Amino acid sequence: METISISSICSLNQLPFLRPPPFSSNFSNGSVSALGCTLPFHKSSCFPNQPRKILVTRSSIAVEQQQTQTKTAVIRIGTRGSPLALAQAHETRDKLIASHPELAEEGAIQIVIIKTTGDKILNQPLADIGGKGLFTKEIDEALINADIDIAVHSMKDVPTYLPDKTILPCNLPREDVRDAFISLTATSLADLPPGMTVGTASLRRKSQILHRYPSLKVLENFRGNVQTRLRKLNEGVVQATLLALAGLKRLNMTENVTSTLSIDDMLPAVAQGAIGIACRSDDEKMANYIALLNHEDTRLAVVCERAFLETLDGSCRTPIAGYASRNKDGNCVFRGLVASPDGTRVLETSRKGSYTLEDMISMGKDAGKELLSKAGPGFFDS
Repeated sequence: METISISSICSLNQLPFLRPPPFSSNFSNGSVSALGCTLPFHKSSCFPNQPRKILVTRSSIAVEQQQTQTKTAVIRIGTRGSPLALAQAHETRDKLIASHPELAEEGAIQIVIIKTTGDKILNQPLADIGGKGLFTKEIDEALINADIDIAVHSMKDVPTYLPDKTILPCNLPREDVRDAFISLTATSLADLPPGMTVGTASLRRKSQILHRYPSLKVLENFRGNVQTRLRKLNEGVVQATLLALAGLKRLNMTENVTSTLSIDDMLPAVAQGAIGIACRSDDEKMANYIALLNHEDTRLAVVCERAFLETLDGSCRTPIAGYASRNKDGNCVFRGLVASPDGTRVLETSRKGSYTLEDMISMGKDAGKELLSKAGPGFFDS
């Protein structure tokens, strides 16, 4: 039986779920299942014979409570408490057990849920609450204070610097980096009529949407976990939204995807789809545990993209996108983008080189310097 520790944020009774169950798809009554309640369904003119339906359900299962802990955990995994964060923590746990069979023993691994600043403040845009580490700071503090042994992060949330006394030696295999378009009334961004509203909390997405489709509106404080955003879409708050396909895949919720945007249409966020595992720099045992899980192609791609981001000194107020991948010849191809927040200006560049650490860091930095030079002073102030 798995033991769940809650770090000063909620009790087990307040945490009714941990991981995704199989999803049901019973839409015979023309309604949408949303966290156990029924929402009205709006028929789509684009699908007269097969209306679009958005499934929003508990991406979780009930936690079986345990009154006493039978043994001291070997590894305590720190994570945020969202369904996606928990799915990533469970993926990490499963890979640890596969690599170290002794960790399969009951109680050997605990998952510790930590509420971050980004989780606590939901009524303001990310850019307004500002600063880096909105979704990692409290988890990093727990790691440094030895309240947890390893931290599992979405790499796109990790600042370009790491806190003192921590290292991040491991990236799990990267998921699909593309963005998913989800709507009840349209098949794509291009299909949305002028004046329709797209919900997103990402300035990267906002700027690229407005650059290509200036007739659309963007509601930028469209925050919350995947389930919350889909519920808002059902309620008609917006007519469409974009979500990372990686998250939907990890939650087994791809049935909600209307269409998938190509990299050419929407360049992804730096490190999108990648999971990072950190530990204390003086904890050789934990470093060895997680080093076996590292996927080197993913790690190098993330290093390249983060070198680009660091050079630009990107923040939550800066629309930046970057993606490094291995081409059919085995080389690295990097594409980078910066944009004005209103989407009126978009600057892009690309690099190609060997798929090695030194070259990929160099490519990321060089691409960042080029776009900084092209952008000039005040570029991000519009």
